[in-house]
Amino acid sequence: MEILWQSIALVLLLEGIGPLLFPNKWRSYLRRLSEEPASGLRQVGAVLCGMAGLIYLFLL
Repeated sequence: MEILWQSIALVLLLEGIGPLLFPNKWRSYLRRLSEEPASGLRQVGAVLCGMAGLIYLFLL
């Protein structure tokens, strides 16, 4: 259970770096992202989750 909380903390840390260091670029990125079709976002999400899973398995 401890690794779950550590993983969540790491995700929150990494997610906060973009808006903290580059707020204007982050806003622009989110604006462009909101204009993408849902199918494209699903594909990107699937690829990112797949890559994260492969990296996680590799590290184990």
